[in-house]
Amino acid sequence: MSRRVITAPLAFVDDEWLAGAAVVLDGDEIVAAGRADAVLPAEAGGDVEHWDDRAIVPGGVNGHGHAFQTLLRGFGDDQPFMAWMGGLVHPTAAQLGSDELALATEYDFAEMLRMGITTAVEYFYLHDGGNENAWAILDAGRRVGMRTVFARCMFDAAGGPTRYLETPELFERNFRELREATAADPLLEVHPAPHSVLGTSEEMLRLGSALAGEYDVPLHIHVADSQGEVDVSRERFGQSPVGRLDAVGVLDERLLAVHAVRVDEDDLALLAEGGSGVVHNPSTNAFLGGGIAPVAQMVERGIPVCLGTDAGGANSRRSLFDEMRQAALLAKATARDGRAMTAVDVLRMGTSAGGRALRMPVGKIAPGYKADIVSLDLTALSLRPRRTVTQNIIYSMLPEAIDRVLVGGRTVVEEGRVLTIDTEATAARVDALTARWSPITGTHPENS
Repeated sequence: MSRRVITAPLAFVDDEWLAGAAVVLDGDEIVAAGRADAVLPAEAGGDVEHWDDRAIVPGGVNGHGHAFQTLLRGFGDDQPFMAWMGGLVHPTAAQLGSDELALATEYDFAEMLRMGITTAVEYFYLHDGGNENAWAILDAGRRVGMRTVFARCMFDAAGGPTRYLETPELFERNFRELREATAADPLLEVHPAPHSVLGTSEEMLRLGSALAGEYDVPLHIHVADSQGEVDVSRERFGQSPVGRLDAVGVLDERLLAVHAVRVDEDDLALLAEGGSGVVHNPSTNAFLGGGIAPVAQMVERGIPVCLGTDAGGANSRRSLFDEMRQAALLAKATARDGRAMTAVDVLRMGTSAGGRALRMPVGKIAPGYKADIVSLDLTALSLRPRRTVTQNIIYSMLPEAIDRVLVGGRTVVEEGRVLTIDTEATAARVDALTARWSPITGTHPENS
């Protein structure tokens, strides 16, 4: 892959908006970025691509998701959380093999690429005791061209779904095997991911934390996403989920608390003291009735916050730009203050904050970072008036404005079209797979 020099009238360079920008790519890495009049003289004689009427932003970093659940979109909407999980997710998951999981991943990841997401955390738990299903996900991610973080779930609670269950010894063996096999692939990462304080034993939690420390990667874990989880944790351990993590000794700077909706002041103090981060999933938390995470208070306390879309069946949209907008609006509504969270705050949450949380050089247009960038069409109606485009990207932009996406310098979306796979064929296979599934909510005429 040759050296590329790209100019654009507007770019989000090193976490700040800059007019008249240039970005230099060498292979899969950004080697220079700044004002064009400063960058271009050093690149004299080289080919320059002028992306006229475009704004360049970093690729989105999606901190949490479950690809297979995108197949469930619309099948169980408007339900309480436990009815959705018990009546839809678990029964459907039980019937999906590796072929279906690969199809779901192609479908899910292609849509995310189209929406400007270039790094996605796939939090996966259908192990069947080995790594065959994991490879179905990882290989599909490579076909689509997504930078994939495979958060391999740890689950050993008695009575849990059989496909989730592994002993600590079996998990460690499978995890290390997967880490070793993917170590040389620039698009793949493997992280440990305890399911929750209710689904994971103390031994398993400590194993996950030890592995995260050994490999210097995050420890992903669902935390306090419902009041039910908090109530059972207090009944079983005498502590909130955050308190339980602290008592076990795993609440440190590598821990990524996914959701953290039902947290109180004591929980926030513990998260801040431990240096732990939070993956905020505002749309899913609202969609499933979990609540609104106190993100403004987290930020005030210095708790790092990034963004996630969670699963397609628990959100229905695969866009971090949607999550950025939702995060800002909910923060403003909760605080009753329009200044509570700004457009730039949430743009950073969906990009550079995600990279820092994952301990990866992604989410920022700056030297040393991966060449994962998104081009936005400034002529799109949803980005007018042009004078206020930096705000409009968060509050009014529609997907039509996302016209080009690069992952590691490779163009994977052009003029709004995914280039890596046949998306129409993938969509047709999804329709064929789900044609006889029965929605548990909604009105769905047979000939729809």
